[in-house]
Amino acid sequence: MTTGTHPGQLLMLLCLLRATAATCPSMCLCTADMVSCTSCGLSKVPRSLPAVSITLDLSHNHISWLNPGSIHKMPRLENLRLSSNQLTALTQGVFLNSSGLRHLDLSSNKLQIVERHYFEGLWRLEELLLFNNKITQVEANSLNGLSSLKKVYFSLNHITIFPFFSIQDHSHPFLTMLDLSSNRLTRLPWEDVKALPGLVQRGLYLHNNSLICDCSMFSVFWHWDLRGYESAKDFTDEHTCSLYGDPRASIQFLRHSRFFNNCSIESGVSLPVTVLLSKVLVTEGERVRLDCQTSLSSTASSFTWLSPSKGYLGVSNLNDTLISLFPNGTLEIQAAKVNDSGLYVCTAVDSKNAQNATREVNVTVIAAVAESFNTGYTTLLGCVVTMIVILVYLYMTPCRCSSCKQPKSPAISIPTYDPADIPSVFASSSMDQPKVQVNKHVAFIEPMAGEGRTQWTSEIGC
Repeated sequence: MTTGTHPGQLLMLLCLLRATAATCPSMCLCTADMVSCTSCGLSKVPRSLPAVSITLDLSHNHISWLNPGSIHKMPRLENLRLSSNQLTALTQGVFLNSSGLRHLDLSSNKLQIVERHYFEGLWRLEELLLFNNKITQVEANSLNGLSSLKKVYFSLNHITIFPFFSIQDHSHPFLTMLDLSSNRLTRLPWEDVKALPGLVQRGLYLHNNSLICDCSMFSVFWHWDLRGYESAKDFTDEHTCSLYGDPRASIQFLRHSRFFNNCSIESGVSLPVTVLLSKVLVTEGERVRLDCQTSLSSTASSFTWLSPSKGYLGVSNLNDTLISLFPNGTLEIQAAKVNDSGLYVCTAVDSKNAQNATREVNVTVIAAVAESFNTGYTTLLGCVVTMIVILVYLYMTPCRCSSCKQPKSPAISIPTYDPADIPSVFASSSMDQPKVQVNKHVAFIEPMAGEGRTQWTSEIGC
């Protein structure tokens, strides 16, 4: 059975191709689902564009204005690239009937303020690129409605204020990257930053800013670094802050944390914070005492610890005889083990004033080296003993004198052979008259009389 193209389908395809060719601007390159007008010297979006296109690339042109509904005749459009143009602002309704957009690239333009109406209706947008503009401010709720947003890039701008409070779990459930690096942020609302969803905090990039050193700032970044967030780990050297607000006195605070050793942060009513951040390094088997010194240590009515291996530890559920919890909140581990390593969090609760505060200690337990030392010592001792035995064997070998010669063992008859049957290469004089060697602990050959034949005997010499 053969298959063929139906005449009606062929006619429809030809009409579609003709319409596509007719609507493709002469300076652009059009394919089945993409229109590329890069580096064409355009000052505005072409009026006639193929309606079936999924990708429209207008990057590297001179476009300074987008009229409302400029792309509303492209209902299937998912990717719009407008990077490296001259855009200074976006008019309201510019993305009318463009709810299918998933990728929007506005990087390397001259945008100054991100207004709240810029991205109205783009509820399917997943990636928004705004880096390398002139942005100084992002208005509150400007990202509202972008419920599918996963990544947004604001780096390389002049942003001084950002509305962190507008990003919440219910408004941006899929957001995993918020890049605010290389801006002019000096002081941030750290309570709003700490209230961000966990996925956003993990992907929040704040390096290369003008942050002023304070305990709140260090506390946040210390948590992120301790938890291995890539935003802190990958840019350790680029995280700097200025002492006393002086840009000339800038330090890499993730590498030189000694400036924050005396940090003490007052806790709020509902949000516990960390005080007296510290790290403990011990050897396996040693006794460890972790104090719970917080701003509430003198008034706290109860203490609980969260350990990495045993979970919550309190007075009521402390069943391990090797762990003790004292009334002042100190946690004692009798003999630390390697699997006891990790982050320990103590929470002090003041029930009377409805306050709490936490203290975190990062404990690292190093395995003991005694066992490896014993193994190496045993190996060395074995080598010494072996060398002594070899030397004794070489220099104290018995039977060195002729008087202790042992009697010959009975000759063992070996089947005879005819020399004529051996190839000439073996028929040498050394075979006919072998030399008798003495003082050798090897078997040697002695000729014996016979009727034209040679007989082999084995004799042990001393």
